[in-house]
Amino acid sequence: MLKTITVLFVLLPYIIIAQNNKGGVLEIIQDERIGELVDKHIAINKIVKKNGYRIQIYFDSGNNSKSRAYEVKHSFTLNYPDVDVYILFEAPYYKVRVGNFRTRLDAYSFFRKISAKYPDAFIVKDFIDYP
Repeated sequence: MLKTITVLFVLLPYIIIAQNNKGGVLEIIQDERIGELVDKHIAINKIVKKNGYRIQIYFDSGNNSKSRAYEVKHSFTLNYPDVDVYILFEAPYYKVRVGNFRTRLDAYSFFRKISAKYPDAFIVKDFIDYP
């Protein structure tokens, strides 16, 4: 036991010095195919949409519903230029949805900001583009 402790105290300074190498260069050696797989993974994630939430600020059917949807989109874009706006047509309704929120809580916080201007707005579960 005494020999083990003595050897430990003799080698401990060398171990500490070896770990405090400053200014070293890290070289990663890997197969080229790993980089290709990572690139493919990134490309697929850009295409595949994920579950999330949006806020629906308008929906209507009938005469002039399409033009009214574009008017709502334009007015919303003027007030909130940094928020994405989407127009959907699901027969017979035109819908205007805004935002790409990962959680319902994120959607709700933005919903509270716009609820005075858009009193008929509500949160919907949708496929979103991750920001």
